[in-house]
Amino acid sequence: MRDRNVEFDVVKYIDNPLSEEALRHVVALLNVESKEMLHPGSFGKLGLNIDDYSDREALITLLVSHPEAMNRPIVVRGERAVIARPSERVEELLD
Repeated sequence: MRDRNVEFDVVKYIDNPLSEEALRHVVALLNVESKEMLHPGSFGKLGLNIDDYSDREALITLLVSHPEAMNRPIVVRGERAVIARPSERVEELLD
């Protein structure tokens, strides 16, 4: 994004977790399967069963309590968002 002179803000949501409302907004913008929202390594450390979080409400509850389990980075631009893994996915928002 810096290469294209795109201004952006970094939200360190592990240090400053998103509110439930903000989290719901991001999840809606991403429009991905719930499992895609979970960071495999961080989620795995919680010792939980990933199949228990296929429901959006269960996912939101989990991520409010454990923001470190959220897949990252997430890039939001306007009314669109992507999980930027790999980082080239950001290009989808810039074009």
